[in-house]
Amino acid sequence: MNVFYEEDGGFKVGSVLADNVTSLQVEAAHGKRSKIKANAVMLRFDQPALATFMAAAEVVGDGLDLDFLWEVAPQDEFDYAALGKDYFGHAPSPVEAAGLLLRLHGSPMHFYKKGKGRYRPAPPEALKAALAGAERKRLQAQAQVGFTAALVRFELPDALRDKLDMLLYEPDKGAIEFKALEAASAITGLSAVHLLNRCGAFASSHDYHFNRFLREHFPSGTGWRDVPETPEPEGLPLAPVRAFSIDDVTTTEIDDALSVTPLASGGWRIGIHIAAPALGIEPGSPLDLKASRRLSTVYMPGSKITMLPDEVIDRFTLREGLVRPVVSLYALVDADLAPIGFETRVERVAIAANLRIDDLDVLFNPETIAAGRTDFPFGPELHLLWRLAVRLEAARGKADGPADRQDYSFYVEDDRIRIVERKRGSPVDKLVAEMMILANSEWGRQLAAVDAAAIYRVQGHGKTRMSTAPGPHEGLGVAQYAWSSSPLRRYVDMVNQRQIVALARGEELPYPRAAEQVTIAMRDFELAYDAYAEFQRGMEKYWCLRWVQQESAFELPATVIRESLVRTGRIPLVARCPSLSAELGPGTPINVELGGIDLLTLDFDCVFRGKRDPAPALA
Repeated sequence: MNVFYEEDGGFKVGSVLADNVTSLQVEAAHGKRSKIKANAVMLRFDQPALATFMAAAEVVGDGLDLDFLWEVAPQDEFDYAALGKDYFGHAPSPVEAAGLLLRLHGSPMHFYKKGKGRYRPAPPEALKAALAGAERKRLQAQAQVGFTAALVRFELPDALRDKLDMLLYEPDKGAIEFKALEAASAITGLSAVHLLNRCGAFASSHDYHFNRFLREHFPSGTGWRDVPETPEPEGLPLAPVRAFSIDDVTTTEIDDALSVTPLASGGWRIGIHIAAPALGIEPGSPLDLKASRRLSTVYMPGSKITMLPDEVIDRFTLREGLVRPVVSLYALVDADLAPIGFETRVERVAIAANLRIDDLDVLFNPETIAAGRTDFPFGPELHLLWRLAVRLEAARGKADGPADRQDYSFYVEDDRIRIVERKRGSPVDKLVAEMMILANSEWGRQLAAVDAAAIYRVQGHGKTRMSTAPGPHEGLGVAQYAWSSSPLRRYVDMVNQRQIVALARGEELPYPRAAEQVTIAMRDFELAYDAYAEFQRGMEKYWCLRWVQQESAFELPATVIRESLVRTGRIPLVARCPSLSAELGPGTPINVELGGIDLLTLDFDCVFRGKRDPAPALA
């Protein structure tokens, strides 16, 4: 005796070895023995032979017209045997009955299983929906196979081009496009991004990195729509000074300018003039809300995404030859350049010149300072400000010797990168830095003195953070430091500027002491500023690797930082050099060779090529 029985959601056959009424011991055609429950048995049969029964039943089941079977089946729950008698026109043979069961059981869209051997036809609407879904899946599977085949040929189907952001930056593992890409990656041995690159998915490796950043931080794009007109502030007095700015040649958001005016009583009035967008952008206005979402200008080699629209920047930037509204901090210094008082004014200033750092480095440097040379535009003023800067730096307890680190400027022109080295801590750098530290610390003191809501930069125990409470900045050696000198580029500076303007005018402060807007602006700014800085570092690394390839400068001088970590010369690139000898300590000059550069992952190899003679000491 043989049995056809149900087990684990499917059907099996076996010969009965022992019948224990409630259970049976059966043996499959291949010899495996099993114990099954008696109520799992659907059919008992002697013929055909066990070895051929399932194959014969499957042939019968495959031959049954499923749609016709659904049409002739009772509309309510039915027993398969009854349906078999109607369908076949006679009591079905064991093979026919088994074939019918296989067909019913294998068609869950047409028939719902209700119990042992019992089924119910799916309602027409449910069947229609199920069949449509199955067809959709079939077509999707067919499309997926086609997508994979195209990718393997390094062709990009249009359907995948429309899903590139998802595939590159936020994969949906359930999408057929992702599954096709995953399958093609496995076949080609390429990662998803490298395969898409081979297929021409993005114009350049630069676009890959840039678009990733835009997707996360600028999902609506970087453009501005419906920029409101920002009128010129009226009624501001014109300051009797000749102001000049000092910036890189690429700077368009010129936030600060300086002036030097001799006092009749001796000494000087040093003016630090800061662009005043706070005079034209009202808190809570549409433009303010947009700026509060951007929070900062985003910098990258060859480009930037400004915090404010170009039209607004043009209205307030301190461009040469224009008269601009500013918030000025005047430091009164005596004949020995000791500060003796401060005054804040909201006014207009004529910008006499935009001095550029590249030009000044040639005219205003340690050699020309030592020689007392001042025969260039604003030479006397720069020398005076330099002397003041040295005094201010010493007063903060931060005076030190010549800097031995380099700064780097990146210039991208026609997709070629130029990286220019500058000695960090040049007279120009120190002069500008000290004037800005003076302004930010003094305005921070004024805000703290009246317990005004403000945003401070605080540093203690080596950790720097933003705070709405004043506190020391140990790294700068000041009692408080409120970023206020870059309101065209940083939103926290504009928040602080609004408070400074109101304080200088004796008006009600726009942000009360416990203003939630100030705390929110601070927290949002910290997150955005860190993210923007990380992106800038990543793009600088990208362009450093591009420069290596562009110049074929694969062998570079380098200096050991620690263990296997090195810093290359000529470009600001930090690398892990596994082959570096362990006994070479920090500061050791070496040569390294770079290779295996991958501009998509920003990975590269760094190989130690030997020690290098140290540069001769300057006399």
